[in-house]
Amino acid sequence: MKLFVHGLIASGLLAAGLFFTGCATPSSLSGIPDAGTVQTNVPATSLANAPAAEESQGNTEVARFHVGESVNIIFSGTPDPTEFPPHEETIKEDGNITLPLIGSVQALGKTAGELQKEIRDLYVPKYYVRLNVVVKPGDLIYYVRGEVKTPGRQLYVGETTVTKAITSAGDFTDFASHKVTLIRANGQRVKVNVDKALEDPTLDAKVYPGDQVYAPRRIF
Repeated sequence: MKLFVHGLIASGLLAAGLFFTGCATPSSLSGIPDAGTVQTNVPATSLANAPAAEESQGNTEVARFHVGESVNIIFSGTPDPTEFPPHEETIKEDGNITLPLIGSVQALGKTAGELQKEIRDLYVPKYYVRLNVVVKPGDLIYYVRGEVKTPGRQLYVGETTVTKAITSAGDFTDFASHKVTLIRANGQRVKVNVDKALEDPTLDAKVYPGDQVYAPRRIF
């Protein structure tokens, strides 16, 4: 009797094993993980680098034109090359530049490539069958005017301030007031006392491309 019971138990275990083996999914048998299966054979370096790659793509910055920046435009491809000389213009406070035939074109906020395509589309095919347009950003400049020794445009080569701008223009003349006005490219005016700014750098306003630093004449 005991042998018979043991035989029944063994037969039942064998049948159960065959049943569960037959129910295995094709994906499990082929080694392809199911949707809910965690894949453990992915290199650790791949997982570690994935967020960094996404972050670097999201932080990619594209240079766009600002008020006061200079734009260089070169035309070619017309029957008469002298018809379209190179055009250089500073972006005005309204964000526009002005070109022959087509008039005002918004440059503010555009990349060189975007502005290049827009200018060409405005000329072709309305005015020309074929025209090549190349847009390049010009030098970044700001201006120092008034009672300084070498007034005029100054090349913006990096972060600068009012006191540094005065120095770049040869310093004040003997008749200059040291209370100057910083005129932003958007028209905003900032009063800066240069003597106090030299003592306290927090009072030394930053100067950006397109800005003007004006040193008035001292009133005796």
